[in-house]
Amino acid sequence: MRFVDAHRGRFGGVEPICRVLRQHGLQITPSGYWAAKKRPPSVRQRRDAQLTELVRGIHAANYGVYGARKIWHELHRQGHPVARCTVERLMRDCGLTGVVRGKKIRTTMAEPGHERAADLLNRDFTARRPNRTWVADFTHVATWSGVVYVAFVVDVYSRAIVGWSAATNKRTPLVLAALDMGLWRRDRAGQPVCAGLVHHSDAGSQGEFKWSSQHLDQGVWHGKTCRLGNGGDRPPGDAFAGSAGGERTSGDAAAVLAADR
Repeated sequence: MRFVDAHRGRFGGVEPICRVLRQHGLQITPSGYWAAKKRPPSVRQRRDAQLTELVRGIHAANYGVYGARKIWHELHRQGHPVARCTVERLMRDCGLTGVVRGKKIRTTMAEPGHERAADLLNRDFTARRPNRTWVADFTHVATWSGVVYVAFVVDVYSRAIVGWSAATNKRTPLVLAALDMGLWRRDRAGQPVCAGLVHHSDAGSQGEFKWSSQHLDQGVWHGKTCRLGNGGDRPPGDAFAGSAGGERTSGDAAAVLAADR
């Protein structure tokens, strides 16, 4: 109805628009349109209209800082029982938002000064068997004592988390510890990672580049697991990928988490 109302003056009325819409598989008739126009609002529509006015009033009375949770509580205090999801929907429909305390946390900060290699996955997040493609990322969790960063590595084949780590900062050891755990756990389970693994992660930059780029070349994982090389990431946002096995070749990017990714 909104579409027809918006274009009926331009295309000569309701019937030409309905005719074209039917040619594209939409069963809309002029009689159905006029019947819908004459139909009175439903109980839910009338209820939503009333609640929307209340939500707008509470939001404006509190300087536009209340979010869905506080408006929901205020509605209950005023004697209007309503579900919180309804308040969220109505606020979303009329473009109302609350103010979030604290500053926004960025977990990925790309460093434009560092060279990035090509993406080895090319957005193909599938694998025919385990230990062929791993993807990694990290996020943050708010706790009473502060922000905790959690890194994880997922095997694309099974979608299983093979390694994880947590820290109160987002420096290199956070993400490398998750990768180390994944390699150690697969080795302990009798499924060591050998040549062919591609490790794909975000292109963030949080410092200690030299240590992270040399970490795998120093023969970690007790010498039982092949080292990663031929690194790469996808500009501008997706990240590091490296195929396992063998030494690094000339001109190769950092072995893992190049530019401290």
